[in-house]
Amino acid sequence: MARQAQVIRLPMSGPEDVSGIAALIASGALDPTRIVAILGKTEGNGCVNDFTRGYATQSLKAMLAAHLSIEDIAQLPLVMSGGTEGGLSPHWIVISQSEGPKTDTPAMAVAGVITRALSPSEIGRRAQAELVQEAVTKTMAKAGISDPKDVHFVQIKCPLLTSERAASVGGDVATDNMLKSMGLSRGASALGVALALGEIDRLDDAQIGRDLSLWSSRASCSSGIELMACEVVVMGQSTLWGGPLRIAHDVMQDAIDAPAVLRILSRAAPETPVQGAQDRIIAVLAKAEASATGQIRAKRHTMLEDSDISSTRHARGFVGGLLAGLIGHTELFVSGGAEHQGPDGGGPVAIIYSTEQGSQT
Repeated sequence: MARQAQVIRLPMSGPEDVSGIAALIASGALDPTRIVAILGKTEGNGCVNDFTRGYATQSLKAMLAAHLSIEDIAQLPLVMSGGTEGGLSPHWIVISQSEGPKTDTPAMAVAGVITRALSPSEIGRRAQAELVQEAVTKTMAKAGISDPKDVHFVQIKCPLLTSERAASVGGDVATDNMLKSMGLSRGASALGVALALGEIDRLDDAQIGRDLSLWSSRASCSSGIELMACEVVVMGQSTLWGGPLRIAHDVMQDAIDAPAVLRILSRAAPETPVQGAQDRIIAVLAKAEASATGQIRAKRHTMLEDSDISSTRHARGFVGGLLAGLIGHTELFVSGGAEHQGPDGGGPVAIIYSTEQGSQT
């Protein structure tokens, strides 16, 4: 017997709507003690004051309290990403594990950990990157993944700075701009992934948020006000796991890089990469951002010049539309702000799919 990953995608009517997950537990289809992580795409603004993330986390914890101890819940990554601009649909992605027969080929492997709480002074600095590096290495071992090349996606939730948090350490923080702290935290986390996976070999504080030539091809980091630790979920493939689930990734070079997504789909269904793969896709995770140049393939965009709407919100809606047309639905985990996560204006994309036809939720 081998460990077997299970991934279920469920709609949510609001950040408090945990009814779908509760129903699965009640029916016996989901064992709460085997949950590895829960990801949620909520409908807030995705900025500093997006409380839909904390609301969703609180709702999950209240529901899970009937099944798990406080200590177990505290160690369970609940990764909430705010922002469903455009046609994106709020949804949950529940990741669990069971036991099943071993397969002849590598199957999806997954594990999660939560780091210690960071000091506000560490957020957006090398200390955060090193903490994430250590956590990713630990999580890979927990998932039975020995080769970094077998890691396909690392989903991270990390903290941000508030005025109160900055004041608690006498102002010894990476930035006094709370919105900018989100990007520095995402960037430090992403570079921690890059260190762990051997994509870069060294890092200085001055490079975080500035040297955009440094990036990870498999990091997806979202920052929020609702936590002070980093929640780390490593997804890859391993011969120690079985079952029908697989995960593949690629990197979009810019916001309209459809061929990168098609390359992943072709792995799920080589003969008919779009229609054929749509019936096998379980979940899609992607990063999106507005290119710092203000251009996409030599054509001007205005995402950085809109004083009313954050560029991260534009980017989520824009990339979400491209992905939806290829995937065939709008329950897509598109996270904005891709500092050090893929090349400028692009970002990593991962698709979890089944080898069995008609397995989508």
